Amino acid sequence: MSIGIGADHDALADSFARFAARNAPVEWTRDQFDRIGRGDRPAFWEQLVTMGIPSLHLPEEYGGAGAGLLELVVALEQSGHGLIPGPLLPTVGASAVIASHGTDAARTALLPRLATGTTGAVCLEPGTVTLDGDGDEVIATGTTVPVLGALGADVLVLVGTCRDTPVWFVVSAGDAGVEVLGEEGVDLTRDIGRVRLSEKRISAENVLGAMADEVVALTAVLFCAEAVGVARWAQETSLAYAKIREQFGRPIGSFQAIKHKCAQLLIRIETMAGSVWDAASAADSGDRQQFALAAARTATVVRREAVDVVLDALTVLGGIGNTWEHDIHLYWRRAVGLLALGGSQDVWARRAGELALSVERESTLGAPDRPDFRAGVAATIGEAATLDAVEARAFLAEHGLVSPHYPAPYGLAADTAGQLIVAEEFERAGVTPPSTVIGEWALPSILQYGTEEQCERLIARTLRGEIIWCQLFSEPGAGSDLASLTTFATKVDGGWRIDGSKVWSSKAHEAHWGICLARTDRDAPKHRGISYFLVDMSTPGVDVRPLREANGDSMFNEVVLDGVFVPDADLVGAPGEGWKVARTTLANERVSMGRTPVVGRDRFDPVEIVRALDPVARQDAIPVLGRLTSMTGALDALAHRNVLMRLSGGIPGVEASVLKAASAQHITNVAAQVLEWFGSEAAVGSLEQNVVGGGRAAKAYLATPSLLIGGGTLEIQLNVIAEQILGLPRESR
Repeated sequence: MSIGIGADHDALADSFARFAARNAPVEWTRDQFDRIGRGDRPAFWEQLVTMGIPSLHLPEEYGGAGAGLLELVVALEQSGHGLIPGPLLPTVGASAVIASHGTDAARTALLPRLATGTTGAVCLEPGTVTLDGDGDEVIATGTTVPVLGALGADVLVLVGTCRDTPVWFVVSAGDAGVEVLGEEGVDLTRDIGRVRLSEKRISAENVLGAMADEVVALTAVLFCAEAVGVARWAQETSLAYAKIREQFGRPIGSFQAIKHKCAQLLIRIETMAGSVWDAASAADSGDRQQFALAAARTATVVRREAVDVVLDALTVLGGIGNTWEHDIHLYWRRAVGLLALGGSQDVWARRAGELALSVERESTLGAPDRPDFRAGVAATIGEAATLDAVEARAFLAEHGLVSPHYPAPYGLAADTAGQLIVAEEFERAGVTPPSTVIGEWALPSILQYGTEEQCERLIARTLRGEIIWCQLFSEPGAGSDLASLTTFATKVDGGWRIDGSKVWSSKAHEAHWGICLARTDRDAPKHRGISYFLVDMSTPGVDVRPLREANGDSMFNEVVLDGVFVPDADLVGAPGEGWKVARTTLANERVSMGRTPVVGRDRFDPVEIVRALDPVARQDAIPVLGRLTSMTGALDALAHRNVLMRLSGGIPGVEASVLKAASAQHITNVAAQVLEWFGSEAAVGSLEQNVVGGGRAAKAYLATPSLLIGGGTLEIQLNVIAEQILGLPRESR
């Protein structure tokens, strides 16, 4: 998905893409390099202004569209994707800074001009510029660092140092005392230059003030939005090439190494897009602290990553990608230019880490207001909170709040909005929503394919917490290839006899029932001839053998089924339909509102760990904390986008698949870093969950294989993304 969400954003991006294809194809841009480098406006600039792109974000009173920053970053992503040359990014950067931080006089004088075609540029570092004066005006002297779009700009938003404090101000390029010095840019599609100021007098109305963090954060988000578009074009181009380029008689996209690389590129792109969306959403909320945190995280996640994504895409293209004739180097150059102008990556990471210690990112999903429904849910949860745990669970189940997405009489048939309301009311009441754990996989299949008797016998009791489920799918010889299972079910009088072994079955040592796949037709093709059974775990012949993990726990089990009798009444669906049943979830499946689970079970909150470090160690740890929490924020944003897509009635995109792969990697990185922060203390101490210390940090890290293997290894997940989402061919054998 792109940064935007919904039909309006799609229409904006599509309109801009068609404009770029008509007016600024890359072949045309190549012919214009000399003119672009001099700062000449492209021939299409007036048309772009007529479309309202440079004024999207500006208030209507100044001639703008009155849209938010989110609409602007949607357009800028498309600007990067289409490699649109010229002054768009520097102009909207300048106007956004003036709109947010300018004086009333500056906004009134400059924003209508910038909305109707006047070009601008914004400088992010003082260079040698100094400011003197305390009264109604200041005097600027010195030379700026390189400024993107400076040669073609009419309005320059610059920064100088006044008593060691950066202060922004506005000048006109044609003023006396202002000289723009051209430079040869790395990005061949835009001009760049330095601005020399010779005792230039700046009136008070054109002094924007000392607000370094806010100006740089705003500009960084705009740069990052365009960088996402650049990286997305590279990812799409390399993917298309992998589908058609043949070696050894087959497309290179069928080779697993290329397949995994393409999948990882998609994961990185989606993470970047989610982060920019989150920052723009924070800006539009009007909360300055929230925006500061989200912007710092975006700058940390996106800027360097965009450059690296383009380079990795180039290597998929091979030698042709490293030629002047191929367009990818032009995109790479733009990404490099954006990285160079946006400030130090270490500074951004430290900023994100510092803010993480004092600000928590708040996210509002915006469930529609259903006052009667909400009041009823709140009253039920409130009454449940007065009961003991067992009574409360039964009460919530009786009122449909354990799995509200289930149909009556087991749930409320709640759609996405209804589920959000339920989740919000649980959170507001400080009550943890109950879960059926593996039952969340088992019960939808029973509801969809089971008999009425099976539903009546098992579902309500599970919701009340009286039945615990386990899953008997994986086998020692099959691993993630479930269709290769060798557990057999033989038809006998009144039922089936099951023989075989299952492995990695969590909860099997305490489960009452298990969902089991077994082959019932030895001659049928691989994915056929499999049936879906409900196994009473107390049945003779069921032998549960706990598997002790590397961290000392025994959460998983091997289950041996030796002549286990399963009555016909516990077959779900028809014989041979097991594969279809196993893949089934209800259309109104549960919507996950949780954040990326970097904290929980044996894991630590990295923010709390850094807070507890001594002052010297804390300073060293803050940039690392910034990188970790920035990735957590990006993954959280992907989860929220997925929910919002459902709310808007859209079809969720690739976020769920991306989250599954990216979260496991990220949580492992967090656990490893926490281990390092504990230092030598992580080599000793108790491994008990309720004991805070280095030993528990070691246990948290030693528990990470379950994340990387459970539900399919990372490699399997990358294959799924590559083949089912990206459309790459299966590897022939």
